[in-house]
Amino acid sequence: MNTPHWLVQGMRLLKGKVSATVPAQIPSIDKRSTRERVDASLKKRDESLSRSLRKILTQLQAIIDPKVSETEGGRRAMAFAHWYELSLPEVRMDVWLLISEHFGPDAQAVFEAREEYAMAYGTNDEGVAEIRLRRLLISPRTRLFQRFAAFEGGMRFLLNLRAELLPALKANKRLMALDAELEALFATWFDVAFLELRKLSWDSPASLIEKLIQYEAVHYIKSWADLKNRLDSDRRCYGFFHPNLPNEPLIFVEVALLTEMAESITPLLDENAAPENLQKSTTAIFYSISNTQMGLKGVGFGDSLIKRVVQVLRDEFPKLKVFATLSPIPGLRAWMSKNAQQLLDRLPEQERAGLMKSLTQKAYNPQEIFKALDSLDNWQDNENVKRFLLQSAAVYLGQTMVDQHPADAVARFHLGNGARIERLNWFADPSAKGAKQSWGIMVNYLYDLKKLDKNRTALAQGKIAVSSAVEDLFLPELKEN
Repeated sequence: MNTPHWLVQGMRLLKGKVSATVPAQIPSIDKRSTRERVDASLKKRDESLSRSLRKILTQLQAIIDPKVSETEGGRRAMAFAHWYELSLPEVRMDVWLLISEHFGPDAQAVFEAREEYAMAYGTNDEGVAEIRLRRLLISPRTRLFQRFAAFEGGMRFLLNLRAELLPALKANKRLMALDAELEALFATWFDVAFLELRKLSWDSPASLIEKLIQYEAVHYIKSWADLKNRLDSDRRCYGFFHPNLPNEPLIFVEVALLTEMAESITPLLDENAAPENLQKSTTAIFYSISNTQMGLKGVGFGDSLIKRVVQVLRDEFPKLKVFATLSPIPGLRAWMSKNAQQLLDRLPEQERAGLMKSLTQKAYNPQEIFKALDSLDNWQDNENVKRFLLQSAAVYLGQTMVDQHPADAVARFHLGNGARIERLNWFADPSAKGAKQSWGIMVNYLYDLKKLDKNRTALAQGKIAVSSAVEDLFLPELKEN
């Protein structure tokens, strides 16, 4: 999300800005390996490409030269990183391919060590054989990334590199090993044991507040008054920080302290609303959770953030008993457009007739129904439309699994943490974004601290935890002929 104009004007004295790291266009991909390209260029007597590749390869190999110290290796890594950041997209692609193809484990040595380990299994030599195999599985790529991470700014460089790399994976499978190695290293380097939980407030440094505005991914921050409201006395904001990125939250959560479970985002974002009386607060509502680093995709620490925040809030406010979210349903409309016919077929005949009447449709062609729905005035006040959309949302969130996981990305996160689908809220997000993705419907996920493990176990068995109110919205299953 681009930084708003009002923020740019208000933050002129801040030093530095976070630049975009993903190129506008992924360079075209040569399907040959870097080895094949070098050989081909030599055969054609056009050595310019091979010289360029060999120079890059030599520089990368020099970074992990066993004869140089960690300090010198880090200096070489920093110099290479500065060159890389000025290079063209197609050159960066060559760097990725070289690292992926030339810095993997020694396949023959690993094969022999694996055979040796298999032979030694159950004998006195098993431990020695295992150690040898483990050492050989540590690829030169790992040592290379460790050298990059060592210098100041190196961790940021690697995160940006992976953020750039991710969009290219689908078109070039040769990069998958490189990505997998980075993800595995990040999972270790950004383990929650090494992260610091910090409370962010209106009194936090301006540079940190700027990051909140820049990375807010759920509810756009439109003004200083909006931001100040989210950091008011009855609100809390917490983020995880890493020592190597001390002034940048990796993920942050915004919390409202209330007397009951929130059913709409509107009062929470109302800049003119009076603060809640904290002495009467019994409910903590997590209404926005934003990841800030694309390069950490696949590295999960959101569940740990919520658990840590719950503990901090309980220590500060012993009267808090309910911990829940007010969450969007980003995948609902797209899923309904693909499954509309089945949803309509599952509607009881009387309800289907009422829906058709509300939409002035004689037949229930799915495409026509959605067109009619989008063109209907005051659809949010129509009871037939309301019931159909809430029923569809209940089926989507509470009954639909994809590859043994909840279909919706936000549901996948919260249900995976052991939460329960507690309540669906009609027209809870009247913004254009809310209407576009889910007709404004939002959901409360309840974190019942005594049932988190039970809910996770049920989910692993294919059963999504839902309240009786949500279960009552499920549509009848189609009868088999």
